[in-house]
Amino acid sequence: MAFFRSVTALSRLRSRVGQQSNLSNSVRWLQMQSSADLDLHSQLKEMIPEQQERLKKVKSELGKAQLGNITVDMVIGGMRGMTGLLWETSLLDPDEGIRFRGLSIPECQKLLPAAKPDGEPLPEGLLWLLLTGKVPSKEQVDGLSKELRDRATVPDYVYKAIDALPVTAHPMTQFASGVMALQVQSEFQEAYEKGIHKSKYWEPTYEDSLNLIARVPVVAAYVYQRIYKDGKIIPKDDSLDYGGNFSHMLGFDDPKMLELMRLYVTIHSDHEGGNVSAHTGHLVASALSDPYLSFAAALNGLAGPLHGLANQEVLLWIKSVVDECGENVTTEQLKDYVWKTLNSGKVVPGFGHGVLRKTDPRYTCQREFALKHLPDDPLFQLVSKLFEVVPPILTKLGKVSN
Repeated sequence: MAFFRSVTALSRLRSRVGQQSNLSNSVRWLQMQSSADLDLHSQLKEMIPEQQERLKKVKSELGKAQLGNITVDMVIGGMRGMTGLLWETSLLDPDEGIRFRGLSIPECQKLLPAAKPDGEPLPEGLLWLLLTGKVPSKEQVDGLSKELRDRATVPDYVYKAIDALPVTAHPMTQFASGVMALQVQSEFQEAYEKGIHKSKYWEPTYEDSLNLIARVPVVAAYVYQRIYKDGKIIPKDDSLDYGGNFSHMLGFDDPKMLELMRLYVTIHSDHEGGNVSAHTGHLVASALSDPYLSFAAALNGLAGPLHGLANQEVLLWIKSVVDECGENVTTEQLKDYVWKTLNSGKVVPGFGHGVLRKTDPRYTCQREFALKHLPDDPLFQLVSKLFEVVPPILTKLGKVSN
């Protein structure tokens, strides 16, 4: 994100106890801030000098402070348990799950503007919240939606770069290649070559970041169409918001699907700084690589089976259940299949998390969406049965499940 490239992300130094006790006050403060009528760039232009000074003060007053002891296990285990990066956009609590600027997912669903009454939050609203710490008004979110639509123009050479790859190339390979092709238009790289002052790095970074955010769904949708459909480009709909347009460009125009995409993009917009992709993005950006290069690097980390590709592993495992037991699998059949998987030395994908010790609230809110909109869907019913069957088995084996 542009803002945190320039101020180097976070106050994870805050005490979690203090953070929890001040949550209600934090929510009230966020609501009070929502009345401002500035656009996103103007708000950041006001805030960033203050945040730059804040970072200087932290470094000067606390630069020598120790954050804890480092063990060999922490180093070998990929920095597990180490505080290695300042990050304030989100916090992953082992018991409560993800919080965005102090707000839980249910609170975001309640406070952030939606496309329709009682609908799911718009991702543009969460982007605003992450960058400013303020809950935006509906008018501000609508303005940001329009700005992102206006920026969502992908040059032809990007499609040609993707088309140079075999259709059989993995979607993430094609996606990352498309993002790298977008880098040709990096405003940060151009400004840096002209000698921009470091206090102004945030401005071309902001432009690159918003352009990237606007164009990523277009590229992703094309990769999907190329691999799974007829390869045609579905133009964006200027009447739709960010999440709704992504669903539309993928070829899904059911209003329920538009709402699901809004929710899905919102809850996956940030996930603290310790995971592979987030850490990689910031690591690469620390070399003053522009947002395109940094994001492409993050995507390559995300593509690993122990990170984002785990979602694919879940789908493949569920497909194997259906192939062997059918869609109308009984609870007993599921138990047998889970034990068969575990006894073969494999894990049950989707259960178990490096930090969380309770059910991931991102799953919970999607489950609630499914219960509301498609309770009789066979695949959802299968996943619901797994939600009942797997945790007790893992608990019996002494494994923490979530």
